[in-house]
Amino acid sequence: MAGNSKKAILLIIDGLGDLPTPKTPLQMAKKPNLDRLAKNGMTGLLAPVKRYVVPGSDTSHLQLLGYEPSIFYHGRGPLEALGLGMDMRNGDVAFRTNFATVKNGRVIDRRAGRIDTKTAGALSRNLSMKIEDVQVEFKNSVEHRGALVLHGPGLSHNVCETDPHELGPVHECHPLDASREAAKTARIVNRFTEITGGMLSAAPENRKREKPANMLLLRGAGYYEKVPSFTERFGIEAACVAGGALYKGIARYLGMDVVIVPGATGDRNTNLRAKAQASVKALQDYDVVFMHVKACDSAGHDGDVEGKKRMLERIDAEAVPILEKSGAYIIITGDHSTPCCRKAHSGHEVPILVCGKGERTDGVTKFDEISCAEGGLGHIRGKDIVYLILNLIEKAEKYGS
Repeated sequence: MAGNSKKAILLIIDGLGDLPTPKTPLQMAKKPNLDRLAKNGMTGLLAPVKRYVVPGSDTSHLQLLGYEPSIFYHGRGPLEALGLGMDMRNGDVAFRTNFATVKNGRVIDRRAGRIDTKTAGALSRNLSMKIEDVQVEFKNSVEHRGALVLHGPGLSHNVCETDPHELGPVHECHPLDASREAAKTARIVNRFTEITGGMLSAAPENRKREKPANMLLLRGAGYYEKVPSFTERFGIEAACVAGGALYKGIARYLGMDVVIVPGATGDRNTNLRAKAQASVKALQDYDVVFMHVKACDSAGHDGDVEGKKRMLERIDAEAVPILEKSGAYIIITGDHSTPCCRKAHSGHEVPILVCGKGERTDGVTKFDEISCAEGGLGHIRGKDIVYLILNLIEKAEKYGS
């Protein structure tokens, strides 16, 4: 598609990087299309935030999209809420939530037996309410996940979480500073937890469950503050294609349009072809499309080498050929490494490739962590990505006269 020759697709494969045991999933995967792009383009290694810093998915995506986390990151809760389509205003406070199973004040399952989304949705009815002068809004996401937003005056995100992050006593929310705002917020959170605990315990959906979803655990407190949009800062129009709430929320936070794709589930069953087709179609109206794929990160957290390898092969077979035919410049990288042997994020750099008409090549013929270390891009930083894209699509401003 010649009309897309001055446009770009940024594909972020969540948790892309790994460690060799004795090979990485990328090295083991059959990925002829990714390897061809590497051969026909430029490669390197990317430090999403800073070299050897272990990035969160939230902070790394902000940095990759040109928003320095030390300035623009105010906690994960608001990003999750925005991704669920919840409205937020300056000063609102938000949390990530988990449906959990609690017995005698102790968490015995943080995910309520991995409750299904349909049941969680039924349990979510009537969990929004007003406490004092604050409107408390709850919305469930996928399975046990959800988000809670506090709308009202005099709030603070500087309160502790109720989620212990392990089996054990539920934490009482308490202020982390001496301000009236933090004391008020903690009081409202504790009252919400008390009320909803009673409602959930009495809910008919929980009566036959071996692990009833009888409490909402809160974590990731943050506050909302409107920021300059991606278009205002960089002078180009951008859209997002993603399944997970966090990534859609980051896009909304930055003023990007979010393309809703049926079948984009944010898990290993996501419809990669539909996401790739939607990304290419969006190029008709946008300069840049940010496409996100989650499941490799999930496999890394599970220590599932074979599952990560299979997902990489699916991306190669189902998404990459569609993106390549668009005629747009293609940038493929990850937001962090999630080594299967660690089952957690790490500070190892991730491979990156850039391919498009008229661009340089570097002699690298494989897309993996070891091969890309020899690439012509060298070691680059997450903060460079937007400027790399602007240069590719000839929208970069000259520095100097």
